[in-house]
This record gives sequence, structure tokens and C-alpha cells, in this order.
Amino acid sequence: MAIFQVNTATTLMDTIETVPIRTVTDIVIARQRGRDRALSMRFSETEATLIATIISELARNIVLYAQHGEILIGSLDNPPRRGISIVSRDEGPGIADVQRALLGGYSTSGGLGLGLCGVRRMVDEFQLETAPGKGTTVAVKKWAR
Repeated sequence: MAIFQVNTATTLMDTIETVPIRTVTDIVIARQRGRDRALSMRFSETEATLIATIISELARNIVLYAQHGEILIGSLDNPPRRGISIVSRDEGPGIADVQRALLGGYSTSGGLGLGLCGVRRMVDEFQLETAPGKGTTVAVKKWAR
């Protein structure tokens, strides 16, 4: 099992919304719910679009590699900071080479291989847990500026 963390912090989450992911349509739904949550929390339009992009990348990985999973979206309150938490989890094949996946340019699906490394660059906190045959969980946090 591989675990990677960047800047983890204890926070309080209020309501958590779960969006099941199975199809491309579910990716669109998850994106919109994340964007709506961000805007309701007074994130800027730019930050809300970034959050939608993060969710899109994570949900796309579920559809491509695991076929089904879920995205959890929660509000964070850790005064004076406020933010959004996004968790992507599946029970797919796991990531065989985490180091390569996080560097970018590596893809087993024929894509550009920018998904996870791109997500990692866009967030303030990043945690990944995966094991072959056991699935993958990616938990990220984005703090409002």
C-alpha cells in the first residue's frame, strides 16, 4: 500500500455530499456539485472552476480505471480558514506505480498522464492511498484564498 501526503491538517467538515461515479454523465454531475458547493462557500469563480477541474480529473480516473466509485465533497471549517474537501474512492485495480503516476506523463489508458500530478499541483493538501487489487482513495483539500 502506498500513502502520499502533503500538508495534512485537522479540520471540521459539515455536510458531505456523495456522488456515485459510473459514467461520463456522473463526472459532469460531480463537477457541477463541487462548483456549486465552492460558490456557496464564497470561493471565487476562478477557484470554483479549479475545484470543478479537480473533481473532473479524479472522477475521470474512476471511470477509466475502476469503472465505478464515488466522489465525496465536504465543506471545511478551520477558522480562520475555510475550504473544500474532495475524496475520490474506488475498489478498482489500484495504481501499480504511484511514483510514475504522480510525476506525470505516465498513463496506462493512452492519455497524457497529467491527471493525478495535475490534481496534486492544483490543491493545497493531497493524500493518496492505493494497493494493487484493493482500489484507490485520493483525498484533497483546497482552501479559499
